[in-house]
Amino acid sequence: MKRPRTCRRQAGVALLEALVSILLFSIGVLGVVALQAKASQFSVDSEDRSRAALLANQIVSQMWAQQSTSVDTSSWQTQVSSSSRGLPSGNGSVSVDSTGLATVTITWKAPWRKSAEQANSYVTKVIIP
Repeated sequence: MKRPRTCRRQAGVALLEALVSILLFSIGVLGVVALQAKASQFSVDSEDRSRAALLANQIVSQMWAQQSTSVDTSSWQTQVSSSSRGLPSGNGSVSVDSTGLATVTITWKAPWRKSAEQANSYVTKVIIP
């Protein structure tokens, strides 16, 4: 008994449809994984910016408490570059101009960033009366 001609043309179509659907599903899963990885990086960047703001606030608070822009920043700089409480590849500096304007600059670079990329920085300025 011969199969009708229409059935013979349809042979293997279900397998092809399954393969195409698996391909599309795989692309979707890869997109979700990439999105999750980017979200994780943004979260860590946000945490680093927050930590930089807190560290800058710490040295400014010390200046306000002493009512002076000439404070010892060595322990603070050590804390900024600390791997546990500071920032990755962190560096902090405080400069004071002749008008008494103190500029606190904190720079850091996340480990996953390329070496050619510019480091992140946080700058705040304050006048101590």
